[in-house]
Amino acid sequence: MPSLGKAGCGSAGAYEQPTIDQFNFDHHPSRKKQKAVILGMIDLEFIHRKMDIILIGNPGVGKSLLAKTIAYASTQAGIKTLFTSAMDMINQLVAAQENNTLLSKLKTYQNPDLLVCDEIGYLPLGQQGSNLFFQVISARHEQKSTIITTNLPFAQWGTIFDSTTVATAIADRLVYNSEILVMEGKSYRKRA
Repeated sequence: MPSLGKAGCGSAGAYEQPTIDQFNFDHHPSRKKQKAVILGMIDLEFIHRKMDIILIGNPGVGKSLLAKTIAYASTQAGIKTLFTSAMDMINQLVAAQENNTLLSKLKTYQNPDLLVCDEIGYLPLGQQGSNLFFQVISARHEQKSTIITTNLPFAQWGTIFDSTTVATAIADRLVYNSEILVMEGKSYRKRA
């Protein structure tokens, strides 16, 4: 289960200390083009403005590293931060729904000043998962900041969520007050 607190990220980011100097801006022109915006995210002003960040791109282009970098900077600034994968969050919420602790578990994801939800789009969430994801995003909308990493553009979010209606409602809330970065290029992991 992801941890929560001012001192560290939960789940995948718990023991990492990623910093922006680990992000290679020379890997692809899209990184260079967006460098000022990316560096601006590290100042964390978006959290104070209750903005969201959506990082879109193919696997390996640096979305998760950038999200972890921002989350780590947030913890170092004493901001309540939670890092989780989309599937881990949904699995935790489904389990909580089954054992009647859903309201308490929803607060785990609704309360942090910054929630990073990594890897949206690799697996469909189904009706139950889609509804639970919507509850988290809806409660956070204009109240807290959320970072989403996804491999799919918004037009394909109907394949992640149970219906186009739910996908549209989620995307609408996330896009309303957000910074959207499309990260391009080949996988950094496959560089020669």
